[in-house]
Amino acid sequence: MTDTTEADGVVADYEETDAERVLTFSAGGRVATVAQNVDGYAMLKVRAGPDGDELERYYGFDMALDHAAEVLGVAVGDLPVPDAAADMGM
Repeated sequence: MTDTTEADGVVADYEETDAERVLTFSAGGRVATVAQNVDGYAMLKVRAGPDGDELERYYGFDMALDHAAEVLGVAVGDLPVPDAAADMGM
């Protein structure tokens, strides 16, 4: 499953792989990814891109989004979240 949305210059790509749920944001040449295991019960990882280095782990989706927005240099309210990704987090 893949879902892409865009708002205010920020693109959000949601994808489910065999192992993870992956939500990647890009804006202004910067990329931040929020990932969770496919079962949906592990902590969320914020990475510097889909295959990038892990920057931090969070229990809450809101905290992971806040960090992703910081990486992108945008306000957290500017991050479009595809419907398929809205239930990420614990």
